Amino acid sequence: MSDTAILKFGGSTFRSHSSYDDLAAGLERRLDTEGRRLAVVVSAMAGETEQLRGRLHEVNVHPEDATSAGMLATADLISAHLLATALHRRGRSATVLAGHQVGLTTNSAFLWARVIETDPGPLSRSLQEYEVVVVPGGQAVDAQRRPTWLGKNSSDLSAIAVARAAGGGSCEIHSDVDGIYTSDPHLVRGARMLPHVSFNMAALMSLYGAKVLHRRAVQLALRHNIEIVCRYNRAPFAQGTTISREGNQLTAIVFNQRSVVLGYDSDDAADIAHGLFHAAGIDTVRLTEKPWVAVVGGFVDLEEVQRRQNLKPGTYVGVPVAEIRGSKVVTHIAGDGEDALHLAQRLHDTIDLPSAGPAAPQPQLAGV
Repeated sequence: MSDTAILKFGGSTFRSHSSYDDLAAGLERRLDTEGRRLAVVVSAMAGETEQLRGRLHEVNVHPEDATSAGMLATADLISAHLLATALHRRGRSATVLAGHQVGLTTNSAFLWARVIETDPGPLSRSLQEYEVVVVPGGQAVDAQRRPTWLGKNSSDLSAIAVARAAGGGSCEIHSDVDGIYTSDPHLVRGARMLPHVSFNMAALMSLYGAKVLHRRAVQLALRHNIEIVCRYNRAPFAQGTTISREGNQLTAIVFNQRSVVLGYDSDDAADIAHGLFHAAGIDTVRLTEKPWVAVVGGFVDLEEVQRRQNLKPGTYVGVPVAEIRGSKVVTHIAGDGEDALHLAQRLHDTIDLPSAGPAAPQPQLAGV
């Protein structure tokens, strides 16, 4: 399988149902040009996972994790079948390997599961028969074959796991930005692409809230030396950042307006909270200046997680904005998401960008 191209397409690729045919056309050109089989990991259409989450919570405000995992993962499965049928319409052979078929076994942390075993057999057999194997992102099963979910935005992690199963040395991640930038290019003026980034730098940026790549996907790529190539998700699928061992440690301003900092009564209480969040598979950063814990990226029912863990709820402090210079991180706290955006712009305006790539298109930020 080492001659198989591993591609991932995020939810922003699929703005409408016609987008599936657009992507199928691009995949067909690649099949004809390169003659290689394709393993394609896809996310749900934008907003569909959250619509399912909303419907689930209308029935039960605090659904069990196993139920949530089984339901939320169906959004990516629908996307996979839509792409497969778009390929069928063009006369190409394609199949879908859902979570219970693809060979990924996880622990039983149903909503934030971690891959513990990879069986390359199902993928290998399917690639012998089909030109394209489509894999819905984020899906797997535990040792009892119960559906598990790798977490929000975890299609990157699925793609690296598929690359590992295929024995590939690289994986292409297609999204609505063509790489890693010095800050969010959709929000911060003057953000510049970083052409070559190290695994460690990419993982650090992801940990603090960068939306380009899933942190555990970068860590898995590092362990198995799988180069990550970031590309734009529309034709001609321009290539941007390459993430590898040889990449650079650079400077960036990272924030996510959904992230929150929680304050606790003591360092011991903050340490316990950080440990419990981590055990639940939720990305957090223990901010050592005060008894604070940053919960990164949102999409976490903080009230419910703390209730289940018998944890005294933390007090809202603000939104973290990380100033990353190589391996050194300084975390600033903004009052809310809008303040975080303005703070990130001010910090970005002060950094030196001698080795960065082209500037991104300029967003309009009134009042900054």
